[in-house]
Amino acid sequence: MMLDDQLSVLSNGHRRRLLLALTEESPYNIPTVSSDPVEADGGVREHAIAMHHSHLPRLEDHGLIDWNQETGEVTKGSQFDDIEALVTTLAENHSGGFAGEPPD
Repeated sequence: MMLDDQLSVLSNGHRRRLLLALTEESPYNIPTVSSDPVEADGGVREHAIAMHHSHLPRLEDHGLIDWNQETGEVTKGSQFDDIEALVTTLAENHSGGFAGEPPD
């Protein structure tokens, strides 16, 4: 994976936090999206939808994760080792809370 591709994938905080979580815990479970359209949850549903329709597919397309959509289980993909050192370095040197809570 080229450096530009790595930086593009890591440009989103949700993806960075998921990859960082995988450095410590694999498999990692992502909650499934509720089918209840009337959720007053402060944006949690929108975040979950973005994870399922944007972030997880992108990470999977790059081989960084393997994602079981039925169970919500995410594991390290075949290319994870290519980006792990960069994720860890960014987390250790970022002062804006990058290494905060894992993604939902």
